[in-house]
Amino acid sequence: MKERGGHQVEHNPDRPSWRCGVCGLSWPCEPAREQLVRGRSRLDLAVLMWEHLEEAARDMPQAPASYLFDRFLRWTS
Repeated sequence: MKERGGHQVEHNPDRPSWRCGVCGLSWPCEPAREQLVRGRSRLDLAVLMWEHLEEAARDMPQAPASYLFDRFLRWTS
Protein backbone atom coordinates (compact mmCIF):
# COMPACT_ATOMS: atom_id res chain seq x y z
CA MET A 1 0.00 0.00 0.00
CA LYS A 2 1.10 3.53 -0.65
CA GLU A 3 0.64 6.43 1.69
CA ARG A 4 -1.15 9.50 0.47
CA GLY A 5 -1.61 12.40 2.84
CA GLY A 6 -0.80 10.19 5.83
CA HIS A 7 -3.39 7.57 4.82
CA GLN A 8 -2.61 4.21 3.30
CA VAL A 9 -4.05 3.82 -0.18
CA GLU A 10 -5.08 0.40 -1.45
CA HIS A 11 -4.19 -0.53 -4.99
CA ASN A 12 -7.58 -1.70 -6.24
CA PRO A 13 -8.68 -2.32 -9.83
CA ASP A 14 -10.68 0.18 -11.83
CA ARG A 15 -13.24 -1.71 -13.83
CA PRO A 16 -13.77 -2.50 -16.63
CA SER A 17 -10.13 -1.76 -17.58
CA TRP A 18 -8.63 -3.67 -14.63
CA ARG A 19 -5.94 -1.06 -14.27
CA CYS A 20 -4.83 -0.04 -10.80
CA GLY A 21 -6.72 3.01 -9.56
CA VAL A 22 -3.58 4.33 -7.83
CA CYS A 23 -0.62 3.66 -10.12
CA GLY A 24 -2.39 2.93 -13.42
CA LEU A 25 -0.55 -0.35 -14.05
CA SER A 26 -2.26 -3.60 -14.96
CA TRP A 27 -3.92 -4.96 -11.83
CA PRO A 28 -2.81 -6.73 -9.77
CA CYS A 29 0.22 -4.44 -9.70
CA GLU A 30 3.12 -5.29 -7.39
CA PRO A 31 1.74 -3.29 -4.43
CA ALA A 32 -1.65 -5.00 -4.87
CA ARG A 33 0.03 -8.40 -4.95
CA GLU A 34 1.83 -7.64 -1.70
CA GLN A 35 -1.47 -6.58 -0.15
CA LEU A 36 -3.34 -9.63 -1.48
CA VAL A 37 -0.77 -12.09 -0.12
CA ARG A 38 -0.91 -10.76 3.45
CA GLY A 39 -2.80 -13.09 5.77
CA ARG A 40 -3.87 -15.56 3.07
CA SER A 41 -2.82 -19.11 2.38
CA ARG A 42 -1.68 -19.90 -1.16
CA LEU A 43 -4.94 -21.76 -1.75
CA ASP A 44 -7.10 -18.88 -0.51
CA LEU A 45 -5.10 -16.48 -2.67
CA ALA A 46 -5.50 -18.67 -5.76
CA VAL A 47 -9.26 -18.98 -5.21
CA LEU A 48 -9.62 -15.21 -4.77
CA MET A 49 -7.56 -14.49 -7.86
CA TRP A 50 -9.58 -17.04 -9.88
CA GLU A 51 -12.71 -15.08 -8.94
CA HIS A 52 -11.05 -11.87 -10.13
CA LEU A 53 -9.98 -13.62 -13.34
CA GLU A 54 -13.61 -14.60 -14.04
CA GLU A 55 -14.78 -11.02 -13.46
CA ALA A 56 -12.00 -9.65 -15.68
CA ALA A 57 -12.90 -12.14 -18.42
CA ARG A 58 -16.45 -10.76 -18.42
CA ASP A 59 -15.18 -7.16 -18.50
CA MET A 60 -12.52 -7.87 -21.16
CA PRO A 61 -13.96 -10.58 -23.44
CA GLN A 62 -11.32 -9.85 -26.10
CA ALA A 63 -8.44 -10.77 -23.75
CA PRO A 64 -6.90 -14.18 -24.44
CA ALA A 65 -7.43 -16.73 -21.67
CA SER A 66 -3.67 -17.37 -21.44
CA TYR A 67 -3.04 -13.67 -20.81
CA LEU A 68 -5.65 -13.55 -18.06
CA PHE A 69 -4.26 -16.71 -16.47
CA ASP A 70 -0.73 -15.28 -16.44
CA ARG A 71 -1.91 -11.95 -15.09
CA PHE A 72 -4.22 -13.19 -12.36
CA LEU A 73 -3.00 -16.65 -11.35
CA ARG A 74 0.52 -17.53 -12.45
CA TRP A 75 2.14 -15.22 -9.86
CA THR A 76 0.27 -16.96 -7.00
CA SER A 77 2.20 -20.23 -7.36
